[in-house]
Amino acid sequence: MNNSWHLGRFAGIDVRIHWTFLLVPIWIYFSSMAAGSGAVAATVAVLFVLAIFGCVVLHEYGHSLTARRFGIGTRDITLLPIGGVASLQRMPRNPWQELAISVAGPAVNVVIATVLFIGLPIRAIAR
Repeated sequence: MNNSWHLGRFAGIDVRIHWTFLLVPIWIYFSSMAAGSGAVAATVAVLFVLAIFGCVVLHEYGHSLTARRFGIGTRDITLLPIGGVASLQRMPRNPWQELAISVAGPAVNVVIATVLFIGLPIRAIAR
């Protein structure tokens, strides 16, 4: 995708970030400051949003690595302000493969949610 920067490569797949993504943490920080949250709270808000985008990257890897099992490569994963895009080299030929690739991303989200839920202290849930 044009207008994006290379962040790194993991499992043979390049991860890129579109320049407009950089507007998100800037906007979060300054809108938090304008709401009177203070610098620490604004920084925590930015870190939270970045953690969410970490989950987006994992979601896209779910699609990409499942596609790889069917012999379909991934050109790259690009982060955008609205989410991520895993650019597959081709579409699957079999509808069942397409279904598996499509479901793999949300399945990763379920795993992340389960791990976070189990990892939360019981007292934090009770509050």
